[in-house]
Amino acid sequence: MADIKDPENTIVLALNDGEVLIELLADVAPKHAERMKVLARAGAYDNVAFHRVIEGFMAQTGDVEHANMEKDYNPRRAGTGSSDLPDLPAEFSKLPHDRGTLGAARSANPNSANSQFFINFSDNHFLNGQYTVYGRVISGMEHVDKIARGEPPANPDRMISVKVASDV
Repeated sequence: MADIKDPENTIVLALNDGEVLIELLADVAPKHAERMKVLARAGAYDNVAFHRVIEGFMAQTGDVEHANMEKDYNPRRAGTGSSDLPDLPAEFSKLPHDRGTLGAARSANPNSANSQFFINFSDNHFLNGQYTVYGRVISGMEHVDKIARGEPPANPDRMISVKVASDV
């Protein structure tokens, strides 16, 4: 396991295959980092499906509105929802979308990110300056690499639990 330098800005993401540690970049994208912590502490991300997983590109999740409970999962709706909190303004930076970085998913409106996020499987520099980078996987990327592919996957993997390290 990686050495956690800042437990208040580290997310512990439990997947079927193991634990993933994500360092939140609160100095780069403070509003996005804070939103993830608020939703994690509320349990909003627990059991949420990875609804869009593209080989060689990224794994997207975080639709807390439509994919939270098994009985509510509808592949036609997954990816269209958010939380009941207001959308976030873009916090673009010079950080590249490298393998393992966390990006804020959004609609065509740059200021529409809310609860959904994606983890890059590879360097996706064509996204630079267009999507907020607000975290990076510091341990467990091998578990992210095993997430079931599909748009949506036939049997989607889920985030079993998402916690702030300082609360564990």
